[in-house]
Amino acid sequence: MFQIGSLIVFGLLTQTKAQLEGLGLGLGQALPLGQILSLVQSLVPTDLAGKLTGALTSGLLSGDLLGILKNLPLLDILKTKGSNSGGLVGGLLGRLTSVVPLLNQLIEVTVIDPQLLELGLVQSPKGHRLYVTIPLGLGLSVKTPVVGSLVRLDVKLNVTAEILAVKDGRGQLHLVLGDCTHAPGSLKISLLDGIAPLPVQSLANSLTGVLNNVLPELVQSKVCTLVNGILGDLDVTLVHEIADMLIHGLEFVIKY
Repeated sequence: MFQIGSLIVFGLLTQTKAQLEGLGLGLGQALPLGQILSLVQSLVPTDLAGKLTGALTSGLLSGDLLGILKNLPLLDILKTKGSNSGGLVGGLLGRLTSVVPLLNQLIEVTVIDPQLLELGLVQSPKGHRLYVTIPLGLGLSVKTPVVGSLVRLDVKLNVTAEILAVKDGRGQLHLVLGDCTHAPGSLKISLLDGIAPLPVQSLANSLTGVLNNVLPELVQSKVCTLVNGILGDLDVTLVHEIADMLIHGLEFVIKY
């Protein structure tokens, strides 16, 4: 069932009545279901959600998100040793690498097949905010000290960007980035190629431990920077339409 703000529902009923009368029909007269759905869908601004996610997707890809992911400095991060100047992250990595010396002997860490999956969009209960889910996928190929042995990891991560509508000093509407972070528990790392020899499995477990602590923040910083820039370059008409809906708390994201 469509969940739409009451003001929009009232407007739809008024417009629908007018269009039916234009067709020579009253609200009490029968109309084919397909024609009714087509009529209602033509009145509901569902295209705003599609236009926004489409613009964000296009902006992320044209901003070379996949190239950025492919060139993440993961080898340097995984081989980093803790130091007094390294802060919390450096100290954590130092403790992990001291437990598993193999991490300091890694030869190569390559990001393969980075992917931007279909964006998700929901609206806050009061209608004033949007939350965009940006799902990412990539593979990691890790050259181990064991000659000819590769550890292959599959990584999934969702970044969630909050979008708000604001008015500037001249009364102009803008869409701005609010909180932008990775969704808790959304990072998934799995070892490919089934059952691995014990040394490889141990290395994979150690890699996973480090990546769980550093990869989400590293990726989200890249993604959020891109999203912030994209919002500033969106089509003015699209920005005004979406911002006006958000300012008034009108729901335009259709949920099923």
